[in-house]
Amino acid sequence: MAEQNKTLRIKQIGSPIRRPAAQKKILTGLGLGKMHRIVELEDTAEVRGAIAKLPHMVEVVE
Repeated sequence: MAEQNKTLRIKQIGSPIRRPAAQKKILTGLGLGKMHRIVELEDTAEVRGAIAKLPHMVEVVE
């Protein structure tokens, strides 16, 4: 059987203004940068780790 890749929908809820440069880079790496934008990414350990570093700026949308 073919393995199904799960995806996560991630929404930006916090502004990158007055945040450290490392947090801004993580946001752009996730494909975000503007408020309330939603991206759909593959559910990998790297994406989960990036979300864990920015719990105040992003949320997983179901």
